[in-house]
Amino acid sequence: MTRKSLINFPLSTGKYCSFTDYIIKLACQRKSSFVCVANVHMFIEAYKDPKFLQIINNADLVTPDGIPLIWGLRILYSFKQSRVAGMDLLPDLLSRMEAQKIAAYFYGSTEIILNMTKSYLTNKFPNLILAGFHSPPFGGIPTDEREIIAQINSSSPSIVFVILGCPKQERWMASMKDKIQTLMIGIGGALPVMLGIQRRAPLWMQKAGLEWLFRLSQEPRRLFRRYITTNTLFLWILLKELITIKILKPLRLLKSL
Repeated sequence: MTRKSLINFPLSTGKYCSFTDYIIKLACQRKSSFVCVANVHMFIEAYKDPKFLQIINNADLVTPDGIPLIWGLRILYSFKQSRVAGMDLLPDLLSRMEAQKIAAYFYGSTEIILNMTKSYLTNKFPNLILAGFHSPPFGGIPTDEREIIAQINSSSPSIVFVILGCPKQERWMASMKDKIQTLMIGIGGALPVMLGIQRRAPLWMQKAGLEWLFRLSQEPRRLFRRYITTNTLFLWILLKELITIKILKPLRLLKSL
């Protein structure tokens, strides 16, 4: 799939259906690969950390999840791109996986969430092949990496859904490239929404780019500092780039004439 850079951050482009088609294609090929579902938080992490930016650059697909990223492409480059949100992608992929007999594996989160996931999928997608679930220990003795790799590969999933949160899940997927012999996709906060643990913002807030505000109202203590810093920094970066493209570059061009 084609890509377009938002400043220096890579975003895959195309129609929504082309993303799901490509992910299913990678899954059927059982190719060791990974997909990043990008929002402003991921953009800022990559902006601050060149090593993390390299991880995003190495991803097989980077979906434009956050509406501000979509706006950035349009404002800076007049490039129109539709949103490919993880909250839409997850149930749509599971539906196609059920129809095509593609096995799913869930890695991350807690035992409680994974048990809820298993129950939800059994009821909602009764014919979906569930290859396995694994919740890594938090703060305890880490599971041997070779053991995890062997466990996942032996269960023969076609897609491994990774629920560790950004940037941890992207770093984990990058470290597992060419070790786990299938497609990995970081779904972050999409799983709690699908399970009904968290509500999704109304459609008008999604279209207005205010989904972050709705999430903040649900988890103010956890998200306040992150949203204030990341959103403010993103707007500042966007403004600087806009001034460079629309004002400084034309002025330099005039001076050179």
